[in-house]
Amino acid sequence: MEFLEMFNLPYFGAIIDLALFTIRVLLPVLGIIIVFQCFSSMRRQRRDEHALIMLVDTSDGDSKPVLYWENSIGRNRDSDIRLSDESVSRDHAVLLRRKEGWFINDVGSKNGTYVNDVPVHGRTPVRIDDTIRVGNKSYTVKRTDDVVSSRNSWFFNRPSSKNAITTPMLLLLISLFHFFLAVEASLCDELQDFQPFLVWGLFTALSWGFFGFSRRVLKRVNFEIEALALFMTGTGVMMLARQVFRQSITQTIATALGMAGFCVIIKMIEDPDRVEKFRIPLYLLAVGLLGVNMLFARVTNGAANWLNIGGVSVQPSEFVKVIYVLLSASVLDKLLTKGNLLQFIGFSVVCVGALILMSDLGTALIFFCTFLFISFMRSGNLHTVILALVAAVLGAIFIISFKPYIADRFSAWGKCFELANTTGYQQARVLTYSASGGVIGVGVGNGYLKYIFASESDLVFGLLCEEIGLIIAISMVICIIGLVLYARAITTRSRSTFYSISASCAAGLMLVQTALNVFGATDILPLTGVTLPFISLGGSSIISCWCMLAFIKSADERTYGLRGK
Repeated sequence: MEFLEMFNLPYFGAIIDLALFTIRVLLPVLGIIIVFQCFSSMRRQRRDEHALIMLVDTSDGDSKPVLYWENSIGRNRDSDIRLSDESVSRDHAVLLRRKEGWFINDVGSKNGTYVNDVPVHGRTPVRIDDTIRVGNKSYTVKRTDDVVSSRNSWFFNRPSSKNAITTPMLLLLISLFHFFLAVEASLCDELQDFQPFLVWGLFTALSWGFFGFSRRVLKRVNFEIEALALFMTGTGVMMLARQVFRQSITQTIATALGMAGFCVIIKMIEDPDRVEKFRIPLYLLAVGLLGVNMLFARVTNGAANWLNIGGVSVQPSEFVKVIYVLLSASVLDKLLTKGNLLQFIGFSVVCVGALILMSDLGTALIFFCTFLFISFMRSGNLHTVILALVAAVLGAIFIISFKPYIADRFSAWGKCFELANTTGYQQARVLTYSASGGVIGVGVGNGYLKYIFASESDLVFGLLCEEIGLIIAISMVICIIGLVLYARAITTRSRSTFYSISASCAAGLMLVQTALNVFGATDILPLTGVTLPFISLGGSSIISCWCMLAFIKSADERTYGLRGK
């Protein structure tokens, strides 16, 4: 007997309908509060910003503050320590801080770099009161307190708000939000059983367990980024719970694996130099994954991007995304070498080319856009980006001329209602059912888009709009946009260009993927079949998203606050 049979009396039915309507009204309010609290906390809690050391000109006593863990020195206007002397190269040297102390490295300058009149070859230690000569300019390394008096030090030591771990109240609000989704899923017209509550209990236990592990074991000083990911991931899981119970459990297990990957990556890149030791094995791993994918993957929806391993479907390109971001970033003194740049370009060509051969055009486009982000951050030169775009256009023309069926996939773009019963079938249903959901939705499990193929993956934005409303659907997109803005904001405060580039590009990758999913499902862009980060069905995707999140987390100086790093 179904558990609602006792409530068949009219007044009980009216009470339940009122309760469900109340939940549908409360969900958008609660969602807005969660997103606002996360980002406002991230904005308020900033580490102290002050000069780490000072460089004092030996000729005139002029002082230059060293503000970052990695500082480029040169005539280039984008240099962190800019010197106008003609004897200084545009990119002359890099002054960087590591756990062992300060180092300087010449990056191929014309006139060389010297420490105490000894030429610099590779990373050379720099100590307090040492003299650094760059071209014809000489500077003495001094402690900040020895140069800046306490009454004038406000410029170099701006107060920041007190760091504190996000209170469990935020996680409680997220759990309550997911509980309301479980109630809706359990009381929907078709399901009416307790299974969504089992899924909610499992995911909630995982969320709180991860929070406790982060706070007690990893000693993390903040939890806002993880809270946003839990908010989005849990919403996707609860949307699955009302339709396929087994898939929702699988998604929760994949989330646990993603959290493990999140922790491993943060630990791995605590020392950015450590990644340099694994570059060649990681290159080989990425190329190997793509190669195995090309040889053994099955074709699904026109793209050969799925491997079946022991009855479990895996999408290797999702893991290559993580490796791509990991290998594309570098510490500053490595970043300014030509060999590093050529490796990056070659690796990018291999990745994009392999994905095109697999006809996985959506992922290929994501990789290419990420390539543009990284190219601009590495060079700061728009000419590089423009050149890459021209090459991409020529390549696209070449591909279409040899594979005209690729162009056929875009035939429904902008004409979904004209082709509503053929190639525009999915997009037309997304637009129709999304409109029927309004601002608060029709309730989890009560929509019709769930009957359309790929509603939980490629079309999940439309499913969100229909069942839980436009406000929450847009809130999910705002979460991704907010992560991009936050990643951009912390790049100037990161201890290494490795963190700055990897965080910005991981966030940018997720933004491009979000745009392709949302705009493709709503017929603003061609439908490319990529997932919505953290929300769409797909174990490989959810693991990849959590691993990407680790790069943003690592760039935040507060991540290591309680360890005194």
